[in-house]
Amino acid sequence: MRQLLSFVVFVAIVYVGLCAALFFFQRSMLYYPQPRPRGERSATLPLSVEGAELVISVRAHDGPNAIVYFGGNGEDVTFNLPSFSAAFPEHALYLMNYRGYGGSSGSPSEAGISQDALALFDYVHARHPNVLVMGRSLGSGVAIRLASQRPATGLVLITPYSSIVELGASQFPMFPVKWLIRDRYESWRYAPLIGVPTLFVVAEHDQIIPRASSNALYARFRQGVARLHVIPETGHNTISATPMYVAALQSALAQNSEQ
Repeated sequence: MRQLLSFVVFVAIVYVGLCAALFFFQRSMLYYPQPRPRGERSATLPLSVEGAELVISVRAHDGPNAIVYFGGNGEDVTFNLPSFSAAFPEHALYLMNYRGYGGSSGSPSEAGISQDALALFDYVHARHPNVLVMGRSLGSGVAIRLASQRPATGLVLITPYSSIVELGASQFPMFPVKWLIRDRYESWRYAPLIGVPTLFVVAEHDQIIPRASSNALYARFRQGVARLHVIPETGHNTISATPMYVAALQSALAQNSEQ
């Protein structure tokens, strides 16, 4: 009996220790900051926000139209500049390097990134009245929250999820993730608030974000606001490697012009 009790205590201590580790190291499991590539010469915009100095990768263009883009948790957003510049020649491009990414100072968190997204949108909107907001993977949660708070002209969600809480719980079913997680990115909360044309771009074989999570988010939108586009034979990290990806993004602009 004493041995059994000792074993139970040992297991409980290990479990509590693992919960503590999950709590304290969760951001290192969620964010994978990418440094600015050595020798990178793309244009950048410095943006001062509370607690950080951000580096925004840009393609300047005069006129009313702009795109603001938020990338994935391990994405170097500057890699999108060539393809986006070719696909959207009449749009100024603003691609956010999150705190700790691409030369931006600070450490990433949901609160900080959400605050920064508002600051970037306000900067862009003051210069370009028509702002299309795009977000990929982690960035889809940033984009949808922003679009619920600011007058975006359209929203594009690439490989989106319903919430990070849900994804974390599916990956760590043994742990009380919903009580431990701090950066929750609960996109489902903001979906009913969106009134602008929204495009879901989903990989057919996404091995990171289950289709059920994207579908759950899609179902939270009001009828007629969102539409779903599935890129066949692609995965979470390969979706942008096909011409169909850029064509799908361009279709979002066509949808906006029809409104």
